[in-house]
Amino acid sequence: MGRDVSQGAFTPEDRVRYRQKVRRSLDVFALMLDDFGFDADRPMTGLEIELNLVDSAAEPAMRNEEILAEIADPLFQTELGQFNLELNAEPRLIEGAGFADYEHDLRSSLSRADERAARSDAKILLVGILPTLTEGHLVEDNLSTNERYRVLNDQIVGARGEAIELDIRGVEQLRTHTDSIAPEAACTSLQFHLQVAPDSFADYWNASQAIAGVQVAVGANSPFLYGRQLWAETRIALFKQATDTRPEELKAQGVRPRVWFGERWITSIFDLFEENVRYFPPLLPICEDEDPVEVLHAGGVPQLSELRLHNGTVYRWNRPVYDIMNGRPHLRVENRVLPAGPTVVDMLANAAFYFGLVRGLVEADRPIWSQLTFSSAEENFHAAARRGLDAVLHWPRAGDVPVTKLVLDQLLPVAATGLDGFGVAPAQRDRLLGIIEQRCRTGRNGSVWQTEAVWAAERHHGMDRPAALHHMVKRYAELQRTNEPVHTWPVD
Repeated sequence: MGRDVSQGAFTPEDRVRYRQKVRRSLDVFALMLDDFGFDADRPMTGLEIELNLVDSAAEPAMRNEEILAEIADPLFQTELGQFNLELNAEPRLIEGAGFADYEHDLRSSLSRADERAARSDAKILLVGILPTLTEGHLVEDNLSTNERYRVLNDQIVGARGEAIELDIRGVEQLRTHTDSIAPEAACTSLQFHLQVAPDSFADYWNASQAIAGVQVAVGANSPFLYGRQLWAETRIALFKQATDTRPEELKAQGVRPRVWFGERWITSIFDLFEENVRYFPPLLPICEDEDPVEVLHAGGVPQLSELRLHNGTVYRWNRPVYDIMNGRPHLRVENRVLPAGPTVVDMLANAAFYFGLVRGLVEADRPIWSQLTFSSAEENFHAAARRGLDAVLHWPRAGDVPVTKLVLDQLLPVAATGLDGFGVAPAQRDRLLGIIEQRCRTGRNGSVWQTEAVWAAERHHGMDRPAALHHMVKRYAELQRTNEPVHTWPVD
């Protein structure tokens, strides 16, 4: 939900009108899917990276407004917490040297932003959850000043009607309560966008759901929250719980959470938008003046603003996107399962693995979603979030298999074939997929490095947990700037 919102109080009439506009937009969207010309000639890709700001003591730096003014680059935007920024890479094709272009542009943008952040005694950190965050940091007063975050906070907390419980049980246990959505700001993610044609959207979404667990296991980078070691990718549990609008009674009744894996394979993108409308009440009932029926009948391209806004407040791990660029509508799968970091090249390795694997599975003789139950895909996702590279996943014809073996034996060749289909240069393909291979062979991703570094500081240097976390974050920041992949980082 990237739109600015200034309205804070909504009337019952606002909600009725909004619901009517959303349903009208859904009807128009169905008509467009039948006979409208969507832009799908060449599959563009995109990346979004959520960033943390830290000071010289490795504490969160609550200065995003000040630093954004210094950066003065429209590719950077605010995010939920005052210690967050978001970087949106320019969309591009990944054929040829596309990944190399991404790497050059991302490193240049981050380096320039880091220079400007230094003027405010801050630096940028690419990590799924900043390990030095405490409960005292994640409070409503530290939400970004953009009014849309305050309105969203009020609507989620108001819908729940009681304090939000955080209960995450992993290596250690965390149980606490919060009176705002501020803990969500701890979740800093890496998001991939893939433009697809309407008739192939369902295949790409289904394939993305099927591999979500594999992605999380290989790319986990969020083991610590509030000083405790929890899941390999704690961000998955935290994001779901911190935005949960359901009190206990609604959970017991089976009401869906707004952070949602889903519950079935789909046959059309329409299925997802229709589920959003059917299952989820509006959080931000803001209506625009457009009549989408009139626009469509006049030969124009409807904005469908209400439908898009509603979609932005249902936090699917693979989200459907309807957007308009240069006057032409298009559809995208937005893959949201991964954390940020540890380095630019690590994130691009994750991107190459995702784009290649999803295409390879879509173009396989027998679709993976015809062989894997949806419930197994969801169980894989949560097992991977808990165990990371140590996870055992269920996979067709392999049964229960260690994720590292599954990736090495079966999925890397599929990803390579998929990247070939995109026309990715072989040198780029081999370099980036080689990083995924080495993570599996060494058993080290960002989450493993973080936990090993903290253990070493505690056991070999006699530090307590807070000191070890601060020591680790400072070392992480140094190694991140080398752009050497995390599986090569020393633990010292």
